[in-house]
Amino acid sequence: PAIWTAAPAETHRKSQGVLMETRLRGRLRPEGSVRVTAMGLFLFLGLAGPGFAAGCGQPLEPGRMEFTVKTGGFERPAPAHIPTAYDGKTRLAVVFDFHGSNSGPAGQFRRSGWNTVAEHEGFVAIALQGSLDGEYEGTHAWNVPGVTHGGNLDDERYIKDAVKTVKETFCVDPTRIYASGYSGGGRMLSQYICNGRPEFAAAGFVMGLRAGYPVERDGVWQPDIASCKPGNPISIIAFSGMKDVTNPFLGGGKSYWQYGGEAALKRWAELDKCEGKGNLVTDAAMTAFSFKACAGGARITSYLLKDNTHAWPSRSVLFRTFDANGKVTSERDATGRMWEFFKNTRSPKETPLTAGEAAGRAG
Repeated sequence: PAIWTAAPAETHRKSQGVLMETRLRGRLRPEGSVRVTAMGLFLFLGLAGPGFAAGCGQPLEPGRMEFTVKTGGFERPAPAHIPTAYDGKTRLAVVFDFHGSNSGPAGQFRRSGWNTVAEHEGFVAIALQGSLDGEYEGTHAWNVPGVTHGGNLDDERYIKDAVKTVKETFCVDPTRIYASGYSGGGRMLSQYICNGRPEFAAAGFVMGLRAGYPVERDGVWQPDIASCKPGNPISIIAFSGMKDVTNPFLGGGKSYWQYGGEAALKRWAELDKCEGKGNLVTDAAMTAFSFKACAGGARITSYLLKDNTHAWPSRSVLFRTFDANGKVTSERDATGRMWEFFKNTRSPKETPLTAGEAAGRAG
């Protein structure tokens, strides 16, 4: 089985054709016709002919696309990166990128580099935006169900509508839709999955994995079992920092956190019905913990970086995997490692519409 180690990165590739510096206006607009813009090209929903799957048939210019999603009476931003590999015929994978608190889509793409990886690997990257105002002008945060108070917009509905709209608009594989969340975005993504949403085939978390609301029992903080009931087993990869004081791995911190990263991982192993006690590997830089035999083919992998703070893991830290003979099979940074974990994971089948959703689409 593949294991890992860490090594300093000597070089890293520069972004090719990826627009990373454009700032988003980040404002909501009253709901109107959905418009997608890419490098001056306008595409309207329904453009693809009846012979194509939803979203297929129309090539797009590669690069940054200012994409919006109709949800709850508003059009909300969800900027996309369209890779050069997009031809409108081949169904590509999608990664949704959830920013942390006091940030936004543009900042998150710069932090995670998901748009750069999307260009190199040939998939679509979508950066979502939380509805709450951040502490600093122009920044945002997520209205996390159960732990956030005062938000008027439904971010859970926005995520669901974003996935639905992306599947209808772009030529993508509905069985290869993934999500990655950083800090507050990880908390939002965690609760979205806990609330029974089955859209994602796999999910990645950086400093933000949760397994339900925090609850104290007999003086010990732990995940509330009643608040996390996922719709199906899901593969999870998580990164944590031992020196993270914002979302401490050992627990504590703010009221939304409290139980630690180990408790979250163990609860997800229970939810995914994983067998055994897991595989633990450690070295001077990090500790890796994984389950490979879980229900529905799900897997769980966690990396605890001993010197990492709350920051996205530096690109100077590489994760190597090996085959059974000890030969290095890959060497990637945290985002690349997530993609490697995601790319061969598929949903068992496309999520069917509920009766209410089918009626709404027919209307």
